Amino acid sequence: MVLHFLIRGRVQGVGFRWFVQREASELELRGWVRNTEDGDVEVVAAGDPEDLNELRASLRRGPRGARVDNVIEHYLEPAEATDLTAFRIEGAW
Repeated sequence: MVLHFLIRGRVQGVGFRWFVQREASELELRGWVRNTEDGDVEVVAAGDPEDLNELRASLRRGPRGARVDNVIEHYLEPAEATDLTAFRIEGAW
């Protein structure tokens, strides 16, 4: 299963991407997380439905210092997971 999440709220500058990367890696999910230009955080994750449910709960909670106002999600086609490898942070330097 492959899901796309858009997390809105105070989610940049609070370690949200690193939080997501750690949570997703512990669940052995594949995919990526990145900041958007609009101040949101975007996630694409592939894995077992149970693990994705756990990630969903983590995204709604967020790390200390974050405020999650909304999580928008939708399913992607399984083919979208073909090139996904170990979970990574995109756009980090």
